[in-house]
Amino acid sequence: MTNATEEIKSKLDIVDVLKNYLELKPAGKNFKTVCPFHREKTPSFMVSPERQSWHCFGCNIGGDIFTFLMKYENIEFFEALKILAEKAGIELKKINPAGEKQFGVLYDINEEAKFFFHHRLKESELFKNYLKNRGLKEETVAEFELGASPSGWDELLVYLVNKNFDPQDILRAGLVVKSEGRGTYFDRFRRRLMFPILNSSGKTVGFSGRILPEFEAEEKMGKYVNSPETPIFFKHKLLYGFDKSKAFIRESKQAVLVEGQMDLLMSWQEGVKNVVASSGTALTEDHIKSLSRFADEIIINFDSDEAGFAAGERAIDLIHKTDLSAKVLSLEGVKDPAELAVKSPGKLKNLIAEAIPAMEFFFRRYLSLAKESVKELKKSVRLALSKIKIMPSAVERNFWLKELSKKTGVPENTLLEEMSSLSFSTLSIKKNNFLSDSPTPLVEESFTRKELLSQKILSQTVLKGIAALEGFEEMIAEKFKDVLLHFKKGLPADKQSLPAQASELSTTNPELDHLLELVYLKSGLDEEENLDELKKQLRIEHLKGLKEKLFNEIKLAAADGKIDKESLLSEFYRVSRELDEVVNGI
Repeated sequence: MTNATEEIKSKLDIVDVLKNYLELKPAGKNFKTVCPFHREKTPSFMVSPERQSWHCFGCNIGGDIFTFLMKYENIEFFEALKILAEKAGIELKKINPAGEKQFGVLYDINEEAKFFFHHRLKESELFKNYLKNRGLKEETVAEFELGASPSGWDELLVYLVNKNFDPQDILRAGLVVKSEGRGTYFDRFRRRLMFPILNSSGKTVGFSGRILPEFEAEEKMGKYVNSPETPIFFKHKLLYGFDKSKAFIRESKQAVLVEGQMDLLMSWQEGVKNVVASSGTALTEDHIKSLSRFADEIIINFDSDEAGFAAGERAIDLIHKTDLSAKVLSLEGVKDPAELAVKSPGKLKNLIAEAIPAMEFFFRRYLSLAKESVKELKKSVRLALSKIKIMPSAVERNFWLKELSKKTGVPENTLLEEMSSLSFSTLSIKKNNFLSDSPTPLVEESFTRKELLSQKILSQTVLKGIAALEGFEEMIAEKFKDVLLHFKKGLPADKQSLPAQASELSTTNPELDHLLELVYLKSGLDEEENLDELKKQLRIEHLKGLKEKLFNEIKLAAADGKIDKESLLSEFYRVSRELDEVVNGI
């Protein structure tokens, strides 16, 4: 094998891997299901055992087992490589020593550091008493493997070096800091309660450390210190506790989002298992994407001050833009879920059940001053409308416009007109970066309407035979002309049906093979699309293209003076009439 990815792919079948995440149903030689990356009711996600690939015809993306795992779990390439190598029973050190040195050793160092911190906690009465006073039970401490960092400057460093880890690797893992003057190393975390941060597959990738209250006055680095970004630790992607809670989130289709680690741990003790924490970092689009794989609804809680509201508002906007439902958990008289769990045991579950829709929360906040003047009404209504406009669902927008109309007395059509005048910035989508020893890149394709129609008609040809194309061959989009030619070339003169799978028509051209595969995968979706209607729409697109081409040629003829303008005009009018007849069904 030329590289690690190829050896792993040779050991794993894409259908077996994806069955762990999706409910795949047979579709001829392939499998289909609803896409996990966008919301749909009719399956458009196809898996090809023959090519060991997948493709979604709804969002037009596709790839292999690596790109699927990276996108589904929201992880980087080496993490996917490590997970799939374990599934394949392959020792990564042997097939990819460079990658293991660069990345694998960082997992090992963090795992060893977790053991070190946890052992130190067991020996420290100071830390154990702090946790007891905060209300944490021993079983919770053990389950989440909490730890304690000692007060010495290099105790963790010495421990890890004695375990044969290189100081440079310990530095890359973010556990030590290098002094600028002497160039010596010292521990990043000292006298702190340590929360191990695990990725979605349960690997330790970093830490968050809280200084004990006794040492806050003399501590210069702040109450909380987190691991820096490393090749395996990405704060914008990781949610604390997600490795343990994702099964409960999937089961309930609901996630409860809290701010800090203690909030999560106390919520967990209270029986709220579908909980994750942002760990004090700003919530990101990647965080919401991770949750959207498992949840339809996210309940958020934030501090009651202005800073807390601003953070909560941004979180709600991110949730709504991802087309998820958002609710707000209100905690009266306490600052966070951790305090509530101590003061009122058993109450948290009830309050979660009473959480209100985020738009209702916004209405209560924004419309409280709306009756003071027209100026305040306009300002409040615009704020509410800006939140409604974010929602991708027209049904939800319509519902909340009706509710806003009821609460303000402003007619719906007036609100709709006002909303259309508002603008909002869209979130940018970050592109994935791949390492040199990478999987098949995540293929993101965009097709013109004519190309999509051509693809659908060619897919129908797979099912109904080559005769389905009669009279429409010249109208097939240029991008799919080679597919059409290859269909005809691959058939004997007396044969009308195409081969059962794309491999029987495979070529030495990767791009053509990819288009052939798309056409075959599309044919397995069993879509009830009328072939005559598809042909009609293709003819319309074809005539529109001819009309535009003739129009440009007429403009050129007018400027040139030498080209026969009259014949072009005559052809333009003929095509225009034919287009009108097809559109109007004459």
